Amino acid sequence: MSNRIVLISDDTDFFDFIKNKLELRRSDKLFTLSFEEVPENVDLLQTSVLIVNSEQSDQKTIDLLKIFNSCTPIIVTAYNDNDVFKKKCYRAGMFDFIPLLTPDAEFRARMLPALSMSSILTKNQQYRNILVKNKIIDKTNEIFTNYKNMLDNVLSDIKENKITAVFGIISPREKDKYLINPSVIETLLLNSIRKTDIVMKYTPNKYCTVWYNTDTVSAKKQWKKIAKNCKQNLYAGFVQIEGQTVQGLINDALSELSDSFDNKQTENASVKNKNINNSDSNFKMRRRTSERKFSIMVTPLFYRMQQKYLNRLSGVKLEQSCNNDSGLFSITGKHFNSSFKITNPGFSKINIVITLQKDSEEVDSKRFSFEPDEFDETLLEDLMEQFISEAKNYA
Repeated sequence: MSNRIVLISDDTDFFDFIKNKLELRRSDKLFTLSFEEVPENVDLLQTSVLIVNSEQSDQKTIDLLKIFNSCTPIIVTAYNDNDVFKKKCYRAGMFDFIPLLTPDAEFRARMLPALSMSSILTKNQQYRNILVKNKIIDKTNEIFTNYKNMLDNVLSDIKENKITAVFGIISPREKDKYLINPSVIETLLLNSIRKTDIVMKYTPNKYCTVWYNTDTVSAKKQWKKIAKNCKQNLYAGFVQIEGQTVQGLINDALSELSDSFDNKQTENASVKNKNINNSDSNFKMRRRTSERKFSIMVTPLFYRMQQKYLNRLSGVKLEQSCNNDSGLFSITGKHFNSSFKITNPGFSKINIVITLQKDSEEVDSKRFSFEPDEFDETLLEDLMEQFISEAKNYA
C-alpha cells in the first residue's frame, strides 16, 4: 500500500532536507505546502501523514494541530527541542515530535507508527464511505440514519451480554422543532456523550440514544447538564432497557418525553395562574370566550390547510372535521395514517394529540397542552405545517 506524506513549511529548504531522510518508494506520494496553502488542500491532508516544520511558526503549528489532529497523524519537527512548546503541541493532538537533527535511520523508524496509523485511518474512511453509501450513517457526522435496524442489533447485543443500558428520545417542543438547526442538536449530542454511546435519527430534529452502563436516574442527571449547553430548550424521555421490543421501547420513551413537555408546561402554567379569579361568573365568561375563539380559529384553518395540500400530496387522502370543542385533521396513505386532533374543554387547556401509524404500528405519538391565552392561529398553523411536513416523508 502506498504512503501519502505532506510536508508543511514556510521554508522551502525544509522540503529538500526532509526528502533526503525519508527514502520514499516509487508508490509513495509526497506533497509540499506552505501554511497559507493548507486551507485550499484540506482533502489532501486527511488520512495523510503530516510533517510540519514549526521553526518560526509556533502558533501556526498549534492552530493546524487543533484542526486536523482527529483525522490524520501529525509529526512536528524543529531544530530547537523546546519542552514548553512540545507540551502545547501534545495537548493540541500532536502524534510525535522529532527534532530535525535526528539521525536519518531513527527518523524513518519513528515515522513507522504514524504511517501505520494513516493506513488504519484510510481504511476507516473507506468503511465509512460504504456506510454512508448504504445510508447507515449520516454523511456529515456519526449519527445513524436507520434507527430500526440499529436498535434491533443493539437490543440483541444488550440481551446477549446482559448489559445495563438506557434508551432515550431527545427533541425540542413541536412548535420549536423547525426553528432549531439539526446540526446544533447533533453537535451537542456527539460532543456530550461517550464514545461507546449511540445516537440515531428518529424523525426530523428528534433523536434516539442508547447510553451504556447507566440507569435512568443517572441519565436524567447527565441530561440536565447537557441541555444547559444549548440555548434552545431541548427535552428528553429516558427508559431502562429491560427486554422490550423496539416499538415498545420507543413508545415508553415517547411517553416519558411527553411527560417532560407537560412538566415544563405545568411549571409555566402554575406561575401564570397564581392570580386568576376563579369565581363562577369569570369561569362562565372564560368558557364562552374560549369556545368562540376555538370555533373561529380551528374550522377555517383546517379547511384552508386541506385545500392548500389537496393537490400537492399524491396518493393520500386529506380529511378534516370540526365542532365547537374539537377538531380532527387526518392524512391517510397506502401504508400510513397520520392524525392531528385538537380538543378544547372550554375552561382549561387546549390539548393537541398527533399520532403517526405505519403498517398498523404506531411510529410516533405526541401530546401537548396550551393555555388559551397563549394559543393563537399562528401557533396552530405552525404545528399543522410541521405535522404535514412529517407526514410527507411517508407519503
